Amino acid sequence: MEQLVVSSKTDKLGMKTKTKMLSVLATLFFTILGIIVIFPLIVAMIASFRPGQDLIRYGLSIKLDLSKMSFNNYRYLFTGEHSYFIWFKNSMFLTILSVVLTLIVCYFVAYGLAMYDYKLKNILFFLVIATMMVPFEILMLPLYQEMIDLKLINKTAGVILPGLCGASTIFFFKQYMSGLPRELLDAGRIDGATEFGICIKIMLPITKPAFAAMAILSGMGAWNGMLWPMLVYRDANKFTLPIGLNTLLTPYGNNYDLLIAGSCFAILPIFILFLCFQSYFIDGMTAGAVKG
Repeated sequence: MEQLVVSSKTDKLGMKTKTKMLSVLATLFFTILGIIVIFPLIVAMIASFRPGQDLIRYGLSIKLDLSKMSFNNYRYLFTGEHSYFIWFKNSMFLTILSVVLTLIVCYFVAYGLAMYDYKLKNILFFLVIATMMVPFEILMLPLYQEMIDLKLINKTAGVILPGLCGASTIFFFKQYMSGLPRELLDAGRIDGATEFGICIKIMLPITKPAFAAMAILSGMGAWNGMLWPMLVYRDANKFTLPIGLNTLLTPYGNNYDLLIAGSCFAILPIFILFLCFQSYFIDGMTAGAVKG
């Protein structure tokens, strides 16, 4: 009997030791991974305070030379003769409008796929998922011709409409809502709520974590989008931030100092967005990853 007790204690100590070792290894691994991820951002931040000639001559480095570092790049970014704030405002407007409309449309589509049973439901969901397998480069020319036919070239609607019903966003919402109890719908119907009322007043508040997660991901995509807005927009006053920063690189001169400073400043909105919704983002991603 004593041997069994000793053996049980030994097993428990062994399990605790293994758990601690795994925890230390996991912490070490993610620490190294975090350093690898954040290292380019640190290099870019340091480069944004260095003069352009220094960047061209020595390139990017983590070496700190305080004698050559200044706020001149940011001072020129905010006061120079360029359209940085116009690009920033255009990107902000396009991102907010795109995220709001995308979340609304994708939510209703996913709600119909998750909460109701009808013929061809699985086929429709398969078609939605199948669009994720088609590269955008294949659809680019047909979409461009469609925008010409609809007379949406050089208009914000022409930039937003093709991505308004994102397959990945629909898939995430659908997976999230598939894990919600169907009894909520029945309870709403018993209380006399309409189907639209159930969708808005009962189910929508429950999906806040999913909305927060998709708002961050959709916002990042809209904020960093360059190829499609560059094809649609013709007026320089409508250029978004990625397009505007790209115009700083010309055959006649490259403003790398201004480009890096503008890129670092452009990170702030997405960073602030993530800080505001990080708790919802984690909840939404973990809940939407499994069904049931």
